[in-house]
Amino acid sequence: MSKSYSPEELNRFSKETLVAVILSMQNQLNQLNANMERLIEQIADANNKRYGRSSEKLDVIAGQLDLELIFNEAEALTETLYVVEPAEEDVIQVRRRKQKGKREEDLKALPFEVILHTLPEEKLWELFGDNGWKQLPDEVYKRVRVQPAKYTVEEHHVAVYAGRDNQTIIKADRPKDLLRNSILTPSLAASIMNAKYVNGLPLYRISQEFLRNDIHISKQVMANWMIQCADRYLGILYDYLHKELYRFHVLQADETPVMVSKDGRPTNSKSYMWIYRTGKLYKDTPIVLYEYQRTRKAEHPREFLKDYAGVVVCDGYCAYRKLDRENPDIIFAGCWAHARRYFSDALKALPKAAQKTAKDTVAYEALKRIGAIYHLDNQLSDLKSDERKKQRQMTVKPLTEAFFVWAKEVQSCGRIPKGKTLEGINYCINQEEALNVFLNDGEVPLDNNATEGALRSFCLHKHAWKLIDSIDGAKSSAIIYSITETAKANNLNPFRYLTHILSVLKDHQDDTDYSFIEELLPWSDQLPEICRSKSKTTNM
Repeated sequence: MSKSYSPEELNRFSKETLVAVILSMQNQLNQLNANMERLIEQIADANNKRYGRSSEKLDVIAGQLDLELIFNEAEALTETLYVVEPAEEDVIQVRRRKQKGKREEDLKALPFEVILHTLPEEKLWELFGDNGWKQLPDEVYKRVRVQPAKYTVEEHHVAVYAGRDNQTIIKADRPKDLLRNSILTPSLAASIMNAKYVNGLPLYRISQEFLRNDIHISKQVMANWMIQCADRYLGILYDYLHKELYRFHVLQADETPVMVSKDGRPTNSKSYMWIYRTGKLYKDTPIVLYEYQRTRKAEHPREFLKDYAGVVVCDGYCAYRKLDRENPDIIFAGCWAHARRYFSDALKALPKAAQKTAKDTVAYEALKRIGAIYHLDNQLSDLKSDERKKQRQMTVKPLTEAFFVWAKEVQSCGRIPKGKTLEGINYCINQEEALNVFLNDGEVPLDNNATEGALRSFCLHKHAWKLIDSIDGAKSSAIIYSITETAKANNLNPFRYLTHILSVLKDHQDDTDYSFIEELLPWSDQLPEICRSKSKTTNM
C-alpha cells in the first residue's frame, strides 16, 4: 500500500523528491487503471457468458456497431489471392412462391385415416329435389392427431406338458428377456432412454409421467435398468463402434465437467465426460462416443486412443499437447474457433463508450483476419480432400501466414494490456503449429465445432438433472449417450433404433461371435426402415 503524505511533509520535500513521488504515484495510478479495465472486462465477459448471445461474428454488438462483413473489406485480402465469386442466386435473392405439395410430403410417412363428412340424402332431397344432384370431387384437408403413449401389459403364457407314463415335464420355448424376472421390455427401456438421454428429462420426472398413466416405476428402478442394459447389451455395440472409430484418418475430441455424487471423493469434486467423434468431413458414417473419467488427466485420451494412428482435432488443453509429444502416431490439429473466441469475448466485453471505436481494436482486426480464413475455407467444403488441400495451399495459406506475422508483431510491441485480447494473441502464437495442420491435410476441418455440437445435448441435459448419482450411472450414461448421439448423427429415430437393437441384442446375450453387430450399425442397410428418420435431424 502506498504511503500517504501530509501537506507539511510535502512542503519539506526537495524538488527531486517531489518528482520521484509524483512519478511513483503515476505508475501506481496506471497500474490501478489497467487492473480496473481488466476487472471490467472480466465482469462483462462473465455477464455475456451468462446472459448474452453466443455468436462470435463481427456484428456481436448488435445495434451499436456498424461492423461490416470481412469479405467486403478489400484491405483484408491479398491482391494476388484467388477469391471464389458468389453464384448469381446467392447475390440476387428471389422471393419464391410457397412450394406446392410440401404438406403432403411432410405427412406422407404418417399413417392415414380417412374421415368422411357427408350430407344425408333427406337433406339433399330438400335442397335439390329427387335425383337433382350429382357429387363432385371431395374437398380434402389434413389435420394431425396425437395419440398419447399407450401402455400394454404383455402376459406370456408358456405351455407346460407332462408325459402320461412318466414324470417328464417340458415347457414351450419362451423368448429371452432383457432382465430376468423384470417387467422391462425393449420398447420400455428405449422409451426411458429416449426421455432421459435424448430429451433430457430427469428420472424422477419420467417416473411422475408414468404415475400419471397409473404405472408405478420408481427412479431407482429405472436407474438400475439403465445401468444393466448399458452393461449387458449396449456396451457390446459401444466397444464395436470404438474399434470402428480407429478406421478414420481424422478424429475430434473434447471434454466437459460433470458432477458425480458418489465417486469416493469430497462433495463437488469435478469429474469429466470425454467425447470422441469422427471428423466433421466424414458425413456418411459418423460415430460419436462418450467416455466417463474421474479426472482430466492425459492418461485418459492416451488409453482411449492407444491403438489409433491419425489426426485428432482438439483445443489447446495441455493433456492433448502432452499426448502429442509422447505419441508419434498421432498428430494433433488446433481449433480456429477457440482462437477466435478470445477476440470475440474481448469485443463483447467492451464498455458502451468504447464500442464506437471497436474497429480500431486489435480484437476486431484479429476477427477480421480469422473471418477471411473461414470465408475462403468454406468455399472449399464441397471439394474432395486432395483438391481441398491443393486449394488451401493456394488460397488459405497466404492468409494464415499473414495472420501469424501480424500476431507476432502485436505481441512484440508489448502495448496490449492483460485481458482477452492478449490471451488470444498468445494462444494463437503458442498453437501456431497445430493451427496450421489443416493446411496440409484436406480431411482436417478448420475447427472442433462438430465435437462441441455433439456435446451440446449432454451439456443442456446436465442442467436439468444437475448430477449423476454413481460411477456406474456415469459409465452407463456415457454408453447410452454414445448410442443415441451416433443414431442422431446418422439420421435415425433414437427410440425406434434403441428398441430394435435391444430386441436383437437380448437374443444374442450368450453369443461369443459378435459379427451380427454389423447389421445393427447405424448406417447398416439391414436396419428396419422404421428406424430411419424421414427428415434431417440435428444434434439438439
